[in-house]
Amino acid sequence: MSTVMTIDGLSKSFGGLKAVDNVSFEVASNAITTVIGPNGAGKTTLFNLVSGAISPAAGKVHLRGKDVTGFGPAELQRAGVARSFQITNLFFEMTVRENLRLAAQRLEPLSHTLRPLRRIGRAAEKVDALMERFGFSEKAHEQVGFLSHGEQRRLEIAMCLASEPAILMLDEPTQGMSHGDTEDTAEMIRGLKNEVSILLIEHDIGLVMDLSNHVIVMHQGQKLAEGEPTEIRANPAVQAAYFGHG
Repeated sequence: MSTVMTIDGLSKSFGGLKAVDNVSFEVASNAITTVIGPNGAGKTTLFNLVSGAISPAAGKVHLRGKDVTGFGPAELQRAGVARSFQITNLFFEMTVRENLRLAAQRLEPLSHTLRPLRRIGRAAEKVDALMERFGFSEKAHEQVGFLSHGEQRRLEIAMCLASEPAILMLDEPTQGMSHGDTEDTAEMIRGLKNEVSILLIEHDIGLVMDLSNHVIVMHQGQKLAEGEPTEIRANPAVQAAYFGHG
């Protein structure tokens, strides 16, 4: 299996706390790689380092062979990285269509930036396709603030896909969802890996084990273990540190 992203020795400290300490792993193409660990393990800091929200003190990030270490979020998005957040990052007073239109803007040349959105060809086609695919066709003109929590999370993922990224980073996409919404979201994520590589943080261990191709376990800022879900579940060190027994 080919590799879309390589994370090599990433480290970041805040004062005397080593939030991420020499973490390395690879993200396989068209697969779901999931980062798990107890609260305070460094998962979100790792995501912030990879997505450009903060700069590492040491280490490198390569995307499709290109060194993107230190790139900011906008520069990384242009390079092919899209990220969702634990708290939805939507424009609540705008409609579903308007949110997706803004997300699809980068598909157009810079010379089209000031054109009215309705005149943009490729972006408009992308918006229509995403609305149909994610079940928003009948809610195109509804304000995002009136959508259910599950619908908002689904819309955020659709917005990430609007830029046609190489890698999709999802930070606890099922947080706060009902059981039904969680199952629907899991099925949707599973179907996405045919077109995009996925790097996931998820707290629902049952979901992780069912969904993931590869699992990274973090503990106190370090990588404790990695492997296929069955290997991770059977690992004594993971059982002791994460599941609370060993």
